[in-house]
Amino acid sequence: MDADALEREGLAAAAAASSANAIEVVRVEYLGRKSALKQALREVRDRETGMALNAARERLEGAIDARESELARAELDARLTTESVDVTLPVGGFSRGKLHLITQIRREVEDVFLGLGYSVVDGREVETIHYNFDALNFPAGHPARSPLATLFVDETTVLRTETSPSQVRTMEVQEPPVYIVSLGRTYRRDTPDATHSPIFHQVEGLAVDEGITLADLTGTLDFLLRKLFGEKRRTEFRTHYFPFTEPSIEAYVSCHVCDGDGCPVCRHSGWIEVGGAGMVDPAVFAAVGYDPERYSGFAFGWGLERIAMLRHEFPDLRELWRNDLRFSRQF
Repeated sequence: MDADALEREGLAAAAAASSANAIEVVRVEYLGRKSALKQALREVRDRETGMALNAARERLEGAIDARESELARAELDARLTTESVDVTLPVGGFSRGKLHLITQIRREVEDVFLGLGYSVVDGREVETIHYNFDALNFPAGHPARSPLATLFVDETTVLRTETSPSQVRTMEVQEPPVYIVSLGRTYRRDTPDATHSPIFHQVEGLAVDEGITLADLTGTLDFLLRKLFGEKRRTEFRTHYFPFTEPSIEAYVSCHVCDGDGCPVCRHSGWIEVGGAGMVDPAVFAAVGYDPERYSGFAFGWGLERIAMLRHEFPDLRELWRNDLRFSRQF
């Protein structure tokens, strides 16, 4: 094969190429796998012929690359010459992202308690039975301990059913006074429906000090509810039962739709339940080594999804996770 003749032919073809597509055709024809040059290189049997063919290949590659760059610059110059941009024209609107509704409410709650002097504590989502149940005074036969209600990782480990274990862990390493809130994901073996989800978010609050009373708890929750639902909202607290508080209460806020007169949203009661709370049971203090004769405290745990539903009046919490922009853009 005449390497010089093939090189001259390829160089002439590269020089004659007038566009990016044309130079790519030349590259395939003279340097592609099926080109005469590549076929000749596969069949070479002596050193001199191989060196001559490789030298021709290198020169062709350099010439084709140079012509390709030249054509690209020429095309760019042509576009810059013929195209124009009016920088005075108004630009279209840009769509900005925003925080998810649950994140918005979480930050609101954090801001309220940071303003009251509380600390924000992150807890573990995978917990031991000791911290999730035993240290919180759950009796041995409590339904929450059942695998039908709780997601077990193994015999001694669960996905936390509430954010309360972070309270126990904090009290184990910190002497009173303790003022903390813990917010995060929790898990229960629930079938998803309009008001239930196997993954949801809670805010857990704890205050431990000398002389804390039930009045301190109701005053704190009244302040929080007014911040979340409006200063004109009225609050009410009713007795209830929880294993880790005694006495226990449930917090209610006056209906934001009817202002307490009664409507379908509040089931004609004038009040909407928000969540549970109470004074810390002395058995919980004993589990962490606090003296229940010296210290008292209160705790509460509320669902952030429930707060979102009550405040914004949408009937199905699954809307929070369907990623429908028509819903999300409202908040």
